[in-house]
Amino acid sequence: MGLGVTKGSVTPHDRSPSPRPRRGTQEGKRTVKKEKKKIDMEGLKKEVVMNDHKLTLEQLSAKYSVDLTKGLSPEEAEETLARNGPNVLTPPPTVPEWVKFCKQLFLGFSVLLWVGAALCFATYGIQVYFSEESTKDNLYLGTVLAVVVIITGCFSYYQEAKSSRIMESFKNLVPQQALVIRGGDKMQIAVQNVVVGDLLEVKGGDRIPADIRLIAAQGCKVDNSSLTGESEPQTRSPELTHENPLETRNICFFSTNCVEGTARGVVIATGDSTIMGRIATLTSGLEAGKTPIAMEIEHFIHLITSVAVVLGVTFFGLSMVLGYSWLEAVVFLIGIIVANVPEGLLATVTVCLTLTAKRMARKNCLVKNLEAVETLGSTSTICSDKTGTLTQNRMTVAHLWFDKTVYKADTSEEQTGNTFAKDSGTWLILARIAGLCNRANFKADQESRPITKRETAGDASESALLKFIELSHSSVRAMREESPKVAEIPFNSTNKYQMSIHLREDSSQAHVLMMKGAPERILEFCSSYLLNGQEYPIDNEIKEAFQNAYLELGSLGERVLGFCFLNLPNTFPKGFKFNTGEINFPMHDLCFVGLISMIDPPRAAVPDAVSKCRSAGIKVIMVTGDHPITAKAIAKGVGIISEGAETAEDIAARLKVPISQIDTRDATAIVVHGSQLKELDSQQLDHILKSHAEIVFARTSPQQKLIIVEGCQRLGAIVAVTGDGVNDSPALKKADIGIAMGISGSDVSKQAADMILLDDNFASIVTGVEEGRLIFDNLKKSIAYTLTSNIPEITPFLLFIVLSIPLPLGTVTILCIDLGTDMVPAISLAYEAAESDIMKRAPRNPKTENLVNRRLIGMAYGQIGMIQAAAGFFTYFVILAENGFKPADLLGIRLNWENKYFNDLEDSYGQQWTYEQRKVVEFTCHTAFFASIVVVQWADLIICKTRRNSVFQQGMKNKILMFGLLEETLLAAFLSYTPGMDVALRMYPLKILWWLCATPYSLLIFIYDEMRKLTIRRHPGGWLERETYY
Repeated sequence: MGLGVTKGSVTPHDRSPSPRPRRGTQEGKRTVKKEKKKIDMEGLKKEVVMNDHKLTLEQLSAKYSVDLTKGLSPEEAEETLARNGPNVLTPPPTVPEWVKFCKQLFLGFSVLLWVGAALCFATYGIQVYFSEESTKDNLYLGTVLAVVVIITGCFSYYQEAKSSRIMESFKNLVPQQALVIRGGDKMQIAVQNVVVGDLLEVKGGDRIPADIRLIAAQGCKVDNSSLTGESEPQTRSPELTHENPLETRNICFFSTNCVEGTARGVVIATGDSTIMGRIATLTSGLEAGKTPIAMEIEHFIHLITSVAVVLGVTFFGLSMVLGYSWLEAVVFLIGIIVANVPEGLLATVTVCLTLTAKRMARKNCLVKNLEAVETLGSTSTICSDKTGTLTQNRMTVAHLWFDKTVYKADTSEEQTGNTFAKDSGTWLILARIAGLCNRANFKADQESRPITKRETAGDASESALLKFIELSHSSVRAMREESPKVAEIPFNSTNKYQMSIHLREDSSQAHVLMMKGAPERILEFCSSYLLNGQEYPIDNEIKEAFQNAYLELGSLGERVLGFCFLNLPNTFPKGFKFNTGEINFPMHDLCFVGLISMIDPPRAAVPDAVSKCRSAGIKVIMVTGDHPITAKAIAKGVGIISEGAETAEDIAARLKVPISQIDTRDATAIVVHGSQLKELDSQQLDHILKSHAEIVFARTSPQQKLIIVEGCQRLGAIVAVTGDGVNDSPALKKADIGIAMGISGSDVSKQAADMILLDDNFASIVTGVEEGRLIFDNLKKSIAYTLTSNIPEITPFLLFIVLSIPLPLGTVTILCIDLGTDMVPAISLAYEAAESDIMKRAPRNPKTENLVNRRLIGMAYGQIGMIQAAAGFFTYFVILAENGFKPADLLGIRLNWENKYFNDLEDSYGQQWTYEQRKVVEFTCHTAFFASIVVVQWADLIICKTRRNSVFQQGMKNKILMFGLLEETLLAAFLSYTPGMDVALRMYPLKILWWLCATPYSLLIFIYDEMRKLTIRRHPGGWLERETYY
């Protein structure tokens, strides 16, 4: 397995007895550089292989040529540092800001507009070169297109300028100083100078400076949550406790925190070769694929380009047949292609996505990448982390067992739930033990905060007990002042109990001994038990009741603790010196009181969110580093494993047969352990993902999380991944959309993600999915609205060529539509409410359900667009007829009409028209054609509000859309009637009656589309739906 060895690294699984590979000086350096460039991504995805945790101290000393008491000599350390390089993470190659800016300017939709602009400049150049009198329309159009792309590009770049700074956040995890022993002397050195083989010491509060194999430890606990997702601090000791290096207790990992105790060990990996270094290299080396919306826009560009080129080439051939010169034919060809470019659409799409991103931010979903807004709507699989996302990330007392009864405690965040038998004498004693035999404390100055929200000093379980007793019994502080602690044996992994002795002011007996710990261990110390406050000797009945309760609570994935006490006799008076080293007091015949179990409980909103995902056709998979029993319990609690669903283990237990006899295909749910996952190849993983509807992956490593995501993507799923730890970052980066936690999330996970949940709540993802689906629907509507006006913009040009009539619509007026009157209405559709319950339909299939499909083009171009074109031509012919030119007499008139020197052109009634007079009428027609398009676009905007429902069902509640209707009308009137517009834009005032010419067509569009939608609703799946529902 290759690891891609880079500078600053030594492979942790290097099995040679000496860690000093021989290498020629110059040649060696060149080889390192070559290796450095090529990161072995496949090697990094595999599980780390190391055997350092299995070595005896002698083997360890021999492997790293280190004296386990004096450490390396300073000279050896210098030599190793010079050879292997510093203990730092190699930064990945970064994309310069100018490259990111150019990507915004020259990729995706912008390409279409740049091509349009280039063609316009080419046309203008051809006209200037071959003709003395040429208009500057194409020059203006080309300039406007370029300006639109540049402005939109700057806007998008500004929105996404929060660039990916993954490695920067990994650097923040690196401690600054380390305590090493070299040549028998302890010395503080900079972390980058730590080398493989160094003898190192860490204490509570330190950040681990490299991967270390421990050789000695005193009460050492480390917080591995950023690496493994385990919320409880993990005990460290020199003994080998597990085959898996991530699970064994004798390895400490780079950048995790030592929370208490001290430890000494040998450095076995530095820099990029550490477990954390591998994750960093893997994360920064992963390529994020194209977003679904980027692929849709690419598909749309291909579609529009095909339509434009086919039309252009067709009419190029036609114009040659009709006798035009090749030069005119080329100008026509370019003109038709440019006319197909929807100039305003790039800005519309960008603004729609930005508006949705802002709306999502108000709902606690912060989107870093604009295109990710829609990706969440396309999501078909969510791989969710457990701790802090599905759960509250705080250990809480869940159940109590005393007086032979299991009581449910209140685990809700608001503490509004269950109460239990608080009047029992047993409860009063249990509460005192839980409060006194407890090292956790509330931090100062928090009296005003609710108890559940107060910060504590102490480990998670003890803090949970402290808050629980404070809430349900009385002040723990007062209790401790009443009965001060005089002796203590702290909890350790060998004893599995914690014992404390307290003074009793309220009794003739001066001291009470209290104990808590692993239930089976506590029961061993006891000879009696408490029932309703009275002591009874332990018998088989209580042992069986205890065993059943312990198994029941354990099967719920809860951490169970047992509690007992002993009133010490008067032979231990006040002031007695208790010796906890050589025990001089009784520790047998204690009285068993009860059990308390704790869990990190699910968030209240999660079960509802998971069921919404299920009804929306989204598969939710739990991927956690936690234990399978806890993971399964939480999965059942939140509905990832639904009620009644069984795993193979459940079926085996129900049928009372060995699990080997169960066909796993009969089980709807499955819990896969990390060790099983390690043995699976990609086909077996794909089979699990395909054949089980409800899946939990437990005890997974960061590499496995990534492999699971890749497996889902192989099956064609659009995958969202949620996570908060460093261990989640490769999967977050690889996912189609990575979602990090804003409160509990590490910086690394936030940098790798595309979206951040500001409230850490899984339920916010469902809101995001809804918004993502809505924006996809609404973008379809915006595009349908925008494309429809392409036909009344293109057809005047086509008839100008084919019928040789005066040009009905000019370039400037087309720009006034695309970048003026159509912009606000198109953007207003982004505010449209959902037509139906969009969370009840399956996720869209990116292969078959495109943003712009054949049906949308058919509707926009072939049906509504044609009616709009008819409205424009009707108005055009009316105005020319009113001025003396009947429609039949316009055919073939173009050459004379365009001739500057032909000043006595006769109309249908024999009146003569000069060139200037003809041009005023022509530009008035342009203005009237423009006004007609605005009038028919009123109806188009209203019908685009819905794709299936009637407008009367949907209502006119979209205030931005109402404003859009008003804005386009006022803008059209402004352009027509403002003095000076005849000079600036060649637009002339219109008679009021000319505005009304297009009104019947507008009404026709509305009625036609309402009838079409009614038929679709009446005959779902029928011919009309298949052909026209976009």
